[in-house]
Formats: sequence, structure tokens, C-alpha cells
Amino acid sequence: MVNVLNSLKETQEILEKEAAVLIYFSAPSCNVCHVLKPKVFEATKKYYEKMHCTEVNIANTPDIGVHFNVLSAPTVIIFLNGKEFVRESRAFSVEGMFAKVERPYEILFS
Repeated sequence: MVNVLNSLKETQEILEKEAAVLIYFSAPSCNVCHVLKPKVFEATKKYYEKMHCTEVNIANTPDIGVHFNVLSAPTVIIFLNGKEFVRESRAFSVEGMFAKVERPYEILFS
């Protein structure tokens, strides 16, 4: 299940509570966002079931994007233990992004 984040406070609470968090920053007018989003969330659900998936619409909640220095959509940030671990923007390889987090994720949840 993907949570849509509507406030910076809510975002910070999730980062404090969850060990692994993926935030998908998108915008309604972004065609790349619409293509990548299902691929990112499907891969997360299949391979990283303990990762908490969230989405931020930067058009509706620009303060969250500004807080995380997100300048373009889509941007995906993966946090492990509340710290930014991986950041990818625009057109990127979903497999390549998750390859960067595979080992630390395994260690975190072993």
C-alpha cells in the first residue's frame, strides 16, 4: 500500500517510525512520473516488502519537496534508518536504483 503524504510533519513521523522508506516525488503534468511510478512500486512490493512506500505530489505539497531539495519530478529517495541512502531523478533505471540498496536493506532486516 502506498501512502500519499500531505504534510511535512507526517513525512517526518514516517521517517522516524519506519526503518526503510521510499518517497516517490511526482507531479500531475509529469509523463515520466506516470510511467515510472508503477514500476517502482511493483518492484518495491515484490523485492522489498518491508519498505514503507509513500508518494508526494509536489504540485499540492511543495513544502515537502523544498524540504528534501527535490528540484524535478520524478525523484525517488530511499531512506534507511531515517537517513537518505539513495536518490534518483528524472529517467533512471529502477533495477539500478534498487541494486544500490539491496545489500544494506538485507543487513537492516536480517
